[in-house]
Amino acid sequence: MPHRIFEKSTPHVDISKLPHLGMNKKDFIEDFKRYYGHRLGRDANCRSLHYAYEALALAISDRLIERWKDTYNAYRESNCKRGFYLSMEFLMGRSLSNAMLNLGVTDVISKALYDLGLELEELVDAESDAGLGNGGLGRLAACFIDSCATLQLPVTGYGLRYEYGMFSQTIVNGEQIENPDHWLKNGNIWEIERLEYAQKIKFGGHTEHSFDEHGNKVTRWVDTHDVLAVPYDTPVPGYQNRTVNVLRLWKATATSNFDLQEFNAGDYAEAVAAKNSAENITMVLYPNDANENGKVLRLRQQYLLASASLQDVICLWVGRRGHDFTHFAEKNCFQLNDTHPSIAVAELMRLLMDEHKLSWNQAWAITSKTMAYTNHTLLPEALEKWSVGLMQALLPRLMEIIFEINARFLSEVSARWPGDGARLARMSIIEEGGDKQVRMAYLAIVGSYSINGVAELHSKLLQQGLFKDFYELWPAKFNNKTNGVTPRRWLAACNPDLAELITKTIGDGWLTDLSQLAKLKPHADNKAFRKAWTQVQLANKQRLIEYKKEEIGIELNVNALFDIQVKRIHEYKRQLLNVLHVIHLYDRIKRGDTANWTNRCVLIAGKAAPGYAMAKKIIKLINNVGNVIHNDPEVGDKLKLIFLPNYRVSAMERICTGADLSEQISTAGKEASGTGNMKFMMNGALTIGTLDGANIEIREEVGEENFFLFGLTEEQVQELRPHYNPWAMIAEDNDLQRVMNLLESGHFNQFEPGIFNDIVNSIKSPHDPWMTIADFRSYVDAQKQVEIAYNDKERWTRMSILNCASSGKFSTDRTIAEYNNEIWKLTPTAAIKSQD
Repeated sequence: MPHRIFEKSTPHVDISKLPHLGMNKKDFIEDFKRYYGHRLGRDANCRSLHYAYEALALAISDRLIERWKDTYNAYRESNCKRGFYLSMEFLMGRSLSNAMLNLGVTDVISKALYDLGLELEELVDAESDAGLGNGGLGRLAACFIDSCATLQLPVTGYGLRYEYGMFSQTIVNGEQIENPDHWLKNGNIWEIERLEYAQKIKFGGHTEHSFDEHGNKVTRWVDTHDVLAVPYDTPVPGYQNRTVNVLRLWKATATSNFDLQEFNAGDYAEAVAAKNSAENITMVLYPNDANENGKVLRLRQQYLLASASLQDVICLWVGRRGHDFTHFAEKNCFQLNDTHPSIAVAELMRLLMDEHKLSWNQAWAITSKTMAYTNHTLLPEALEKWSVGLMQALLPRLMEIIFEINARFLSEVSARWPGDGARLARMSIIEEGGDKQVRMAYLAIVGSYSINGVAELHSKLLQQGLFKDFYELWPAKFNNKTNGVTPRRWLAACNPDLAELITKTIGDGWLTDLSQLAKLKPHADNKAFRKAWTQVQLANKQRLIEYKKEEIGIELNVNALFDIQVKRIHEYKRQLLNVLHVIHLYDRIKRGDTANWTNRCVLIAGKAAPGYAMAKKIIKLINNVGNVIHNDPEVGDKLKLIFLPNYRVSAMERICTGADLSEQISTAGKEASGTGNMKFMMNGALTIGTLDGANIEIREEVGEENFFLFGLTEEQVQELRPHYNPWAMIAEDNDLQRVMNLLESGHFNQFEPGIFNDIVNSIKSPHDPWMTIADFRSYVDAQKQVEIAYNDKERWTRMSILNCASSGKFSTDRTIAEYNNEIWKLTPTAAIKSQD
């Protein structure tokens, strides 16, 4: 068993007697100089800001680590129940500004750096974004663990330490080019390698069954190809409460560095082949699984995360309590963030039965009381399935356990609905057919005591549609937990001027109780406050202009309406609908229909998955339309369409503060929740959107008069779908006819004939699942209402203030409190301050 630091009752050095590090300006200056000159070996001749950033980060890390140890000791001494959040993504972004804010030292450090001749903002910008996710799922996980620490909940995050992020996006001739995002090329100053906690992960081989001397069945998984999962720990600070939790990320390595015999024989490549094969598992975030090799690698990633994390938790349990698992379920719970880690259900069964000799019933009682599953999608194709053949080859023991789980589950279903073969087929974890598939979401549902969606509509649709059969069997398992975002990063840190105005007006309690933003509502009618609000918003828009000015090479008018849509490029998110509206505005300009015109800058950002051809064509269309508009002297400042490349967390921190209008325009019934909509709202942007995902709750909170609603409802989408006729809709709408004519005539691709034919065909198809044409007229009409409101500056500012003031529900502090009160049942535990 690995040695565990801080477990001994009589350590060689009593760390509780060590004085805590100082938090004043002089302390930070001394530590900065020491790290810069000694640890990093730099002097006054060094001109790289990277080393200054690292010196500052090391000084701050020291403070985090001593609070981390205090927190660990508090959890250990209190013998509290622990929570573990398993996620394939943790989109952390940058750590420096967040750490300073949560430690309460931003002003002190700014002054210290000033004395050293440095600018804090430059050092913040010198940090690379941690490339550990690709969108809302990963960013939500990052917000969640921030809130867990702020609420002082004993929760550990478990993920994978990808060497390369999703990819770095550049645009060449309007097309997305994917470049490696080697975010770890300069190391990661915030993490600590924990070799003593490495876990062995098995792949391949076969199983052998026998009986022990007591007649009990014994299963051994043998002849496996093993890899090591090595953990790297990153401290996660709560907001100014001394609590620091842990994000533990696993890196795959070989069990030995290389085969010395092969090396001595001269076969150098073969000697390190095993090492390379092992390290490939965590080399790249989300490998392209369009081919078989990609599928194998993806499954290996998911199993490594689940197995290493569960072994880690069990190792801690055995180290403290021995092999008595009687109270394990009372003291531990696992939250599965979407379907990716659902293999954890079968893996916990394997560990408890094969490694710790529990019976099936004992192991299942523990597993089914400790696993909880969050679903993040309404798209059936996004629910992962794995070939039974692949599972049997890669994880033979896990496949045996899944078969047994399914057999016992179907027996329960059959007892409830005798003779209902169709229901048994629908609910089976194993999807029958030529190539049998394991339905991983079903495995998660069967093995979990809680299943939740992430917005009220999403949870309702799961119960009525995707998981209806399971809801009928276990209605008490299902619940809703509407997502949120952390106000510390997404308002206080990224928008300090607005945060200062809010705090000056209502106090700083909103930082840990976002509902207090409601105190701003009376100030929306205060002319002086509206003026101050407008000044902050204009300054943020100007900063956004300066941030992207060099990259895009286009002048933007700060007084124009900043109309922004940033999110993963996907057909259901309907960037296409946005572009159709831009083409409509362009057509109006060309026809001279510009009376009472509102200047508009439409900014779109996001990455398309490397294998998603249609999404890549949408990016190309956005750029082509934008180029035609920019090069037309008749258009001028009236209209801009700009695609912002390489969207990431640090970019969103700038973008969301400079938005006037937030585009949340997915087809109703397709977006699970959305969190970008919350970030924009929190920073005062107004929303134009459908009744989809969390938009519904945003509109309820802010009031329909402060939200620009358009489009079919989810029920109307379903009613229209059997007889959807986009051709007839085009024929009945003159504006839409002109837009489609510009697209089909090749106006935006005069030198690239036919490149947008697939896009045109898809949106004109009666089988278009996103029904883009159906919402065009409603969208255009809603955009006219946007222009009317924007041209009334006092009204717009009032609406902006009310959006921010109504965003209190959308804090992850509220979301996590609900997870804890209704699912986890953890006890908030304050860190033990070892010495003042």
